[in-house]
Amino acid sequence: MRSSPHYNTALSEVSCKVSGSTYDLAFNGALLNRGFWLYVWEITLPGGANLYYVGRTGDSSSTNAQSPFNRMGQHLGFNARSNVLRRHLRRKDIDPERCAFRLVAHGPVLKEATTRAGHLKARDRVAALEKALATAMAVADYDVINTINCRIELDAETFVGVRAAFAVHFKNLASGP
Repeated sequence: MRSSPHYNTALSEVSCKVSGSTYDLAFNGALLNRGFWLYVWEITLPGGANLYYVGRTGDSSSTNAQSPFNRMGQHLGFNARSNVLRRHLRRKDIDPERCAFRLVAHGPVLKEATTRAGHLKARDRVAALEKALATAMAVADYDVINTINCRIELDAETFVGVRAAFAVHFKNLASGP
């Protein structure tokens, strides 16, 4: 090796010590499907308490309805425009890197629309379902950390099925109004 004024011999002795941990993530490929989905994040805090975040796919700012898998990474990423879950946790002084996460997704409730008008109609319909799900979770004593603002009329018949689907994973939802 040629001698260089920028070469530091102390750096040439590299440690091969391995650090870090190994983790396992398994998921069903159906979570890659685009469309309008509803989902619930269950966040387990270091002390064992659980928090919940209710969401949906289907952008308000575009005609896209991404997959839950795509939304999962955005929620916990570092892009300030899309990391809503991370921001909710940080406002509560919770370090996301110290939590355990479970995502339960149901859908697609509706297919991704091909027109702006179709997208808005589907987005609003799913937003009403999202609000109803968040409200039902809170009434069932789940600590929901986000508030859904939606004035669209709920499709009550569709919500019966949505609630039943999530009640499989969140038992307190099985009873109640």
